Order: sequence, then structure tokens, then C-alpha cells
Amino acid sequence: MADPRGFLTTRDRELPADRPVAVRILDWQEVHAHRAGNPDDLAMLGRQSSRCMDCGVPFCHHGCPLGNLIPEWNDLVWRGQWEDAAERLHSTNNFPEFTGRLCPAPCESSCVLGINAPPVTIKNIEVSIVDEAFARGFVVPQIPQWLTGKSVAVVGSGPAGLAAAQQLTRAGHTVAVYERAPRIGGLLRYGIPEFKMEKRHIDRRLEQMEAEGTRFRPSVEIGRDVSGTELRDRYDAIVIAIGSTTPRDLPVPGRELGGVLQAMEYLPPANRAAAGDPHDDQVLATGKDVVVIGGGDTGADCVGTAVRQGARSVTQLEIMPRPPQDRPEGQPWPTYPMLFRVASAHQEGGERVYAVSTKEFRDDGSGDVSALVLVDVEMIDGRPTPVEGSEREIPAQLVLLAMGFTGPEQGPLLEQFGVDVTPRGAIERADDFATAVPGVFVAGDAGRGQSLIVWAIAEGRATAAAVDAYLSGSTQLPAPVTAVTVSLRA
Repeated sequence: MADPRGFLTTRDRELPADRPVAVRILDWQEVHAHRAGNPDDLAMLGRQSSRCMDCGVPFCHHGCPLGNLIPEWNDLVWRGQWEDAAERLHSTNNFPEFTGRLCPAPCESSCVLGINAPPVTIKNIEVSIVDEAFARGFVVPQIPQWLTGKSVAVVGSGPAGLAAAQQLTRAGHTVAVYERAPRIGGLLRYGIPEFKMEKRHIDRRLEQMEAEGTRFRPSVEIGRDVSGTELRDRYDAIVIAIGSTTPRDLPVPGRELGGVLQAMEYLPPANRAAAGDPHDDQVLATGKDVVVIGGGDTGADCVGTAVRQGARSVTQLEIMPRPPQDRPEGQPWPTYPMLFRVASAHQEGGERVYAVSTKEFRDDGSGDVSALVLVDVEMIDGRPTPVEGSEREIPAQLVLLAMGFTGPEQGPLLEQFGVDVTPRGAIERADDFATAVPGVFVAGDAGRGQSLIVWAIAEGRATAAAVDAYLSGSTQLPAPVTAVTVSLRA
């Protein structure tokens, strides 16, 4: 374990200071300043890792779908053994630079220290380990010692697809990743703003994967450019990892007006612009009253993007009541509680309004949106019910719908593979992530439904183990126990 008295002598939870709001809203660089090799930051990491308690039962393992060996790499960080810490971290997580920046850290909610004290800063320690590993040259290609002669196509290059591809490549299979967008990365690249994760982190990981032997095929849409039948004829196994990208809509009067967009019609062009890629379809928030409907992470991404584009005002709406500051009695430790959380974007401006519903979008007379009609709601029998007499109007020249996703896109890809879809819109699969079509597997949100990045990587790893067993008769690839257990229960 780390310092036997660390959690007693270091009571406070410390995190590196974010870049000042007045500075960071002027650019697209990351909000959080991870400074590899900085003595002050390394000293802080030593203090925070020393707070890990060597629990009899480390519930952080339960909280992490990947089963990250958190107490082990906390101990190694405290001892300054960075290469060993990076090895332990990568043994369960292919992309800790992604999860360390984007995961909401359910591990911290289940930290035993968190019962009566601030939990260990697990997420910051995780991202610091991988940043140190890259800076010190510890992240190198893991080239397979032999090739199996088997080939696998991975359709989709988000975190689930990339995790499956890297694992299968390391098992000795020939792997090609197909992506319909011009660049590899899926929603990691096009859906996550640069200020949350700079895309250089994706690029340096892709360099490692290419050196290992993974092949990438961007700008190829399966179902149109290449048929599902052709792909099955060409490869011994297929992994479908296309995510859950069908957005939930808001069918109220005025939905058809100009300026009412889905979040994923707004964020990807903004991300392409920030990266210097072509962005002819970009819609700017400059000088507009922006309303974001949906209180989750995607909504917060819209808020931060609109602020950087110079919006006149930004308002984020949520139909549910404002969550409490402290853990509710009905969500005891070590569950992941619904709490009032403040994203970095919320620190930068805008207003958050809870317990409201949109009744109508108003026309400015030219076919564009000019205002929203809102009504307060209260929860009655578990359902949001309008409060009589609470209607009001707020100005809006740009409305962004960020209400989540209902499943993978329906179309030629699913039709040509002949896979079944569940009543909830996900692709039907068995306990081993296999569909009813021989040799075709499903990983991530496409089969699970909209979820966290940490679940996507966990399912990518578990699916890779299942595919390896299908192709080779057995597998030595590690699979996260949590992901496999959840699949079996499903």
C-alpha cells in the first residue's frame, strides 16, 4: 500500500488549478493543465496517492467497469515508480488518456475513503500517469510475436472500436478499422470539444496502434462504399462498434424552424474548425441568444463551445429538478449518486434552469427561431407535470437539442449485415457479444445503448476476447469482469 497513515495526515483533496476562465475562453486548448514532469504537480500526486487506504475490499474496482487496479498504481505513484504505474494502468485500460479526461469517475464515488472524507483524486492520478508515461517514453508499440492468419474488420473508430482493434491486433490478427468520417476517432474526435480533450492525444495513440499493425480505413462508409456482404466475405470476423448516434428529438410546434439543431449538427463542425479541418457547414453562436435543451455532458459541451464563439447569452435547460449537493439517502455509498455537478463549461458563463419543459419554438417571421415558450414542471408520480400559469418566453436565435441518443442509426449497414435490433433500439447480441449472424460481434453503445466512455472501452476489450476465442478456439486476452458479467445478465 501507499503511506499507511497518508489518509490521516493528508485530509484535503487537491487538484491542479484549471486555466483561468478569462484566458481559456479565448482559445480551444484544454481547460485542465496537465504538466508532465512539473515538480509541484508530482509532489501533489504523491500526497494524493498516499491517501489510498489499502482497503480490505477496494470498492473502486467495483465502481470502475474496466476493473482498473487503482490501489496498485496509487502505491506505485507514491513510490515514484512511474513506469511500473503505467504498466499496471495499461494492463486494464487501453486509453487512460481518454478516460482520465472524459470519464465521470464512478471509481471516486465508490472510494472507501469517501465514506467520511473527500475521496482519492483517482481520475487526476490516472491521467497524470499516462501523461508522464508518454513524456518519459514508456508508451511503445506492443507488436505481436506472430500472426494468426485471421483477419478482423472493426466498423467504427470510437473508443469501443479502437479498444477492440488494439487488443485483436496484439493477439496476432490482421485488423482494419473502418470509419465513415475523414479522420479516425469517432465521437472522440468530432463530438468532444478540443477544450475537454485535445485531439493530439488521439493522434499519438493512433501512431502506436499503426506501429503495432492496426490498419485504418477512414472515409469508407460500410453499407454504401463497401457492402456488409463484401465485408463478411473479406474478413473472418466483424466487430460493429458504430455507437448510439440517433439523437432523441423534441417534437413540439416550431421544431422545423431554422436555428433549431441537434447537438451533433453543431459540435462536429465546431471541432473541425478548431482543428483546422474543412467546416463549411459550421453554425456559429456569435452574437446570439443560445438555448441548450438537455442537462448532460453533451449539453455542457454545447455551452462551452457557444461561449467560445461569442454567444450573447447561453441558457441550459433540464426537465428534471436540480440534483442535491450531497449524496441522497436513497443513493448510498458506493453507488454513483445523482448530484449537482459543475462542468468546466458551467464555470465559463451561462445560466442553468431546472424543472422546465419546452412547449413551443416561436418564429421570427422569416422561418427562423426567435424564442422558446417554457413551462415549469413538477414531478407527480414520477412524471414531469406542467405547472399551470408558469408559461413564459425566452429569446433564442440558436437552439441546440442535447437530450441523448436512442440507438445506432438504422440503414444499409444494419440491413446488409442482417442483425436484429432490440425494442430499445440497440443491436441484439448474445452473452459473448455475438449477433445471430456468424462471425459478427457488437461492442459498445451500439449494443449497450448510450453509456460512458469507460464502458465503451471495457466492452471493446471484452468483445476482442470473445472474437479471439471465436477465431482461435481460446483466448489469453484479458476481459473486464464487470463488462462480461453485465453482458451475461443482459
